[in-house]
Amino acid sequence: MGLTLVGPGAAFLKETDTRGHVRTMIVTVSLAAMSDPLHEHDRAGAALEAVARAAGPYLDGLADRPVHDRSKDELIAELDGPLPAEGDGGTAAVERLLRVGTEAATHSSGPRFFHFVVGGSTPAAMAGDWTASLLDQVAGLWPASPLSARVETVVLRWLKELFGLPASFGGVLTPSATFAHVTGLACARHWWAGRHGADVASQGLAGLPPMPVLSSGLVHVSTRKALQILGCGRDTLRTFARDDGGQVDLAAMESALAGLDGRPAVIVANLGEVNTGASDPLADLADLAERYGAWLHVDGAFGMFAALSPRTAHLAAGVERADSVTADGHKWLNVPYESGFSFVRDPAALGSAFGAWGAAYLPGAEDPGAERINYNMLGPESSRRARAFPIWATLRAYGRDGYREMVERHLDVAAHLGRLVEEAPDLELLAPPQLCITCFRYRPPGVPEERLDDLNARLGEALLADGRVYAGTSTYRGMTVFRPATLNWRTTEADVELLVEVLRDLGSRL
Repeated sequence: MGLTLVGPGAAFLKETDTRGHVRTMIVTVSLAAMSDPLHEHDRAGAALEAVARAAGPYLDGLADRPVHDRSKDELIAELDGPLPAEGDGGTAAVERLLRVGTEAATHSSGPRFFHFVVGGSTPAAMAGDWTASLLDQVAGLWPASPLSARVETVVLRWLKELFGLPASFGGVLTPSATFAHVTGLACARHWWAGRHGADVASQGLAGLPPMPVLSSGLVHVSTRKALQILGCGRDTLRTFARDDGGQVDLAAMESALAGLDGRPAVIVANLGEVNTGASDPLADLADLAERYGAWLHVDGAFGMFAALSPRTAHLAAGVERADSVTADGHKWLNVPYESGFSFVRDPAALGSAFGAWGAAYLPGAEDPGAERINYNMLGPESSRRARAFPIWATLRAYGRDGYREMVERHLDVAAHLGRLVEEAPDLELLAPPQLCITCFRYRPPGVPEERLDDLNARLGEALLADGRVYAGTSTYRGMTVFRPATLNWRTTEADVELLVEVLRDLGSRL
C-alpha cells in the first residue's frame, strides 16, 4: 500500500491485493500541522460546513438544555495553552471550538435566558449574520461596498417605519445602544457647543462650560458612559425624580431649565427602564425641550418596540419630536450581537459630529447621489462590518406584523409571570409588569424585612448556579430583586412557569 499527498488534506492511495490487482482512490487525511492559510484555499468552505453541521442539532436542542451547566466550565481549558507554532488547520480548529463551545457556552440564544435584557437571534437574523461574515464587506464606505451602504439605507428606513419615526430623520447603525448614545449625544454636544460659538469637532471642549444634561431617575448607566466617553463627564448628569422608583419630577426639571437663563441644555428621556420597564412621559419632556430650547435625546434601547403594539404605543407617543433616538437590535429585534441604531432629526448633524476627516484617499460624508452614503462618516466607527444584513433578513422574513405578534406575545408572557408571582404565597410583585420585564422578590412568610435582601441575593446566586433558568438580581427602591426580561423570540409562558417553579424550589432550600 502506498500513500501519496496530492494536496492539503487529500492523498492518492495505491493498494495491491493478493492477486496483484491494483486499486487506487483519493482519500481525505488529517494533517498534523498547518501553516499558511493559502494551503487551504481549495477547501475554504470546509470549516463553515463544520459549523453548519453543528448548528441544526445545537439550535434544535436549546429548549431542552440548561441555560448554563457549570460542570462543563472545565472544558474551556481545552481552548487554552501556548500559541502553536504550526496550526491544526481550519477544520480541526473550528471543530475543537464547536465541541467546547456547544457544551460550555451560556446558551443565551435559548428561551430561558432572562438575565440582563437580551434577546435571541431569529433564524433569518442568524443566517443574515452568517452572510455578513461570508461576504465580509467593508461596510462603511460606498466605494468599498455599494451593497452594504444600500442595505443599511434600506434597513434604517424600515426601522423608522417600524418605530413611527419621521422619514426625514438621519440614521446610522452602531454596535450597541451605548454606541448609539455616543452618536446621538455627540450630535447634541456639537449642537450645544455651536450655541456657544465653538466647533467642538475641530477644537474640542476646552474653554467651554459643562454641558447641562438633565434626566429622570430612570436613566440608564449607558447614557452616563456615553457622556464619559464624550468628555462631558458621567456625573455631570442631573436627575429629577419624584419618588424612589425614578419617575420624573417635571416641575423640578422645569425649574432647573428656567435657572439656566436661556443657555442650551440636553434632556434625556427614557423609554423602558431595566428594572420595571417604566418609561418617562415623552410628550411632556418634548414640551419642556421645546419651551426651553433644549435638545431631547430618547433612550429607547428596548422600549422603542412599545410602538409596535396598540397596547403599548402610548408609551412611545412623542418620540417623533425628539432630536435623537437610540435603540438596540440585539434586544427585542432579536438579531445577533452586536447591533444598535441611532436616529437624529437633523441628518446633517451626523456628518458634522463625525465627518470631515480631511484624508485624501477617503470620500466625504456626502458624495453626489442620494444613495452614495459613507456611513463611517456618520458614526463613531471607521471599520464596520455589514451589520445591516441580519436586520434586513429578519425584517424581510417576518415583517411588521410578525414583530408586532412577537412583542404582544412577550407582553402576555410578562403579564402571566406577574400573575404567577401574585398568586404565590412566597413571592412579592414589586411593580406592575410593563413591556417585557417583571419585577419581584422572594418573600416567604415569617422572614423579617432586614433579612430579605441577603436571602434574595443568595437565591440569585443559587439560580445562576442551578442553570436551568437564568435570571440575576438587581436593586429596585433599595431592595434586592429579580427582574427577568422575557424578550427572546423562543420564550413562551411555559418558560416563566419553570422560572417560578425553580425559584420557589431553591428558595425553600435556603
